[in-house]
Amino acid sequence: MRLRYSFRLYPDTGQQRAFGCARVVFNDAVRAREDARKAEQPFPTAGELSTRLITQAKQTVERSWLGEVSAVVLQQSLRDAETAYRNFFASLKGTRKGPKIGPPRFKSRKDKRQSIRFTANARWNITDSGRLNLPKIGPVKVKWSRTLPTTPSSVTVVKDAAGRYFASFVMDTDPAVDATRMPDTDQTIGIDLGLTHFAVLSDGTKIDSPRFLRRAEKKLKKAQQELSRKQKGSKNREQARLKVARAHAQVTDARREFHHQLSTRLISENQGIAVEDLSVAALARTKLAKSVHDAGWSSFLSMLEYKAARYGRTLIKIGRFTPTSQTCSTCGVNDGPKPLNIREWTCTACGSVHDRDHNAAINVKTAAGLAVSACGAPVRPGAIPAQREETGSHGLPTEPRAA
Repeated sequence: MRLRYSFRLYPDTGQQRAFGCARVVFNDAVRAREDARKAEQPFPTAGELSTRLITQAKQTVERSWLGEVSAVVLQQSLRDAETAYRNFFASLKGTRKGPKIGPPRFKSRKDKRQSIRFTANARWNITDSGRLNLPKIGPVKVKWSRTLPTTPSSVTVVKDAAGRYFASFVMDTDPAVDATRMPDTDQTIGIDLGLTHFAVLSDGTKIDSPRFLRRAEKKLKKAQQELSRKQKGSKNREQARLKVARAHAQVTDARREFHHQLSTRLISENQGIAVEDLSVAALARTKLAKSVHDAGWSSFLSMLEYKAARYGRTLIKIGRFTPTSQTCSTCGVNDGPKPLNIREWTCTACGSVHDRDHNAAINVKTAAGLAVSACGAPVRPGAIPAQREETGSHGLPTEPRAA
């Protein structure tokens, strides 16, 4: 399986210029495509853009500084523009899954998120002293939180909105080694996700919701007020913006760490896991939107999915319209919908008293067929590609974790 490992970087000021060069080449590629479209001419090919925007541009006075960075960085920036156009056309044709996307837009130097990518042919390496040696950038200090399991195939240097730098390595893991880390077990579990409790398991375990955003709202409000009072374009405003970004980054990091710990625990203890296929986008349009985003269900389910595929576990998602909260887990009678304020109810058919969330978790497990299945079931999902973000994406790796 291909995974991504992120580590904190500490570059100096002179090592940060590559972001601007990659951004300029990307913008030049988008401009060349747009000019061809307006002139009703065929789009220039990738080879033509490489020759015109990189090789020939380096020989001009206006773009001579492109030679100060590795050519691989510039080529990968062109490839990102090509991919963006390919996704846009696929979205127009309806062959791309997900919501419709627009054409590529120009990148701004004021964007607080920047990234560049080095592939294997860039000849980057890790020095004996533990620094990341990048071509035409030099050795960069890395905070290693663990050793790399295999040789990486590429590394992406990312700068996030809080001004932090990360090195994100892509590598293929060994399935045999992964199998030894998580031995088989005969346990199965059903999970009911909620807001009162983050998760209630079919064995009765209730996991409280940390509510990281709610707990940090007072601090975030104060930082945002200070930012709104600063004059636009001033250094004080930039410092205030960094303060807001770092406060949000702390919330994001804490939530991701909680998701990683809980998902790893559930995967290691259970051979089969059943969850609901929640429509988070629809729930985020209700009055509970802030709490839904604070819980981060989508991120948690994604972690369960790739970890189940990696360690040979079975993850089953049941339909979102399954009446898990309405059905009695004892006799199977549907008692009808119930308001959210009813947390405990009695079945009118058999008289059993149910905790709403615990009953739903049992029904999730039953609906997935795990109530009678044993360990060793085949893994349903296929190979999961690296989920961390590459150049040009919006999300950023903020923890030294595999994703």
